[in-house]
Amino acid sequence: MFGALTPITKNLIILNVVVFVLSFFVPYLYLILPAYFPYSPNFRSWQVVTHMFMHGGIAHIVFNMLTLWSFGPVLEQVLRGKRFVILYFLSGLGGFLLYNLCYGFEVFQITSQMSIEQVQEVSANADLYAPDGTFSGYPKGSNEYYLLNSLVSRMLGASGAIFGVVAAFSALFPNSKLIFMFIPFPIKAKYLFPLIILGSVYLGINDTESNIAHFAHIGGAFVGFLLAKIWGKHLNRFYQ
Repeated sequence: MFGALTPITKNLIILNVVVFVLSFFVPYLYLILPAYFPYSPNFRSWQVVTHMFMHGGIAHIVFNMLTLWSFGPVLEQVLRGKRFVILYFLSGLGGFLLYNLCYGFEVFQITSQMSIEQVQEVSANADLYAPDGTFSGYPKGSNEYYLLNSLVSRMLGASGAIFGVVAAFSALFPNSKLIFMFIPFPIKAKYLFPLIILGSVYLGINDTESNIAHFAHIGGAFVGFLLAKIWGKHLNRFYQ
């Protein structure tokens, strides 16, 4: 799958790597570029885009960039540059929206058990705790603790956009046989989309202790798949 890099795919990979390396020298980037929950006082509008270029570690960025390198060039050639860029960023946005919609439901459940005064107090203190993630002052397991945690937690990574790229590939080239990451045998691309959705739903419900935004993967995959299906109607005669 690793072919010659096309211009936009190459630039996206370079930009992700540059930001990742820069974040080691400028740790403050980890406070302003990832996306906070929109209700948080630390949320800024630019984070909707900038969180896609931040990563939580080497394994995180390597997985995402290798996947982008695998599927991006083909999609870029087929969809052309403008549509590929639209698909990439709308998939990332779709991941952001679905993740925060699900996360917002959890926050609503917490705040419904609290008084308005309690919610306002925690919200007012959120920016004080954001720099180091300290939750002292609230007992662990309390509603205040979980609400503060939700306000200072940050979403980062290109995974929503990347899963959108993979899902788009599966929509446009359903019968292509692939060996995809941790699947040790060839699998037709058309099976990737349901595997992504089912796997992410299962992990999103059961893997509550990890910091992986599984529902962002689902949101990104749905957007990428839908756009590819819409645009693919005009491409099928040329590309199969």
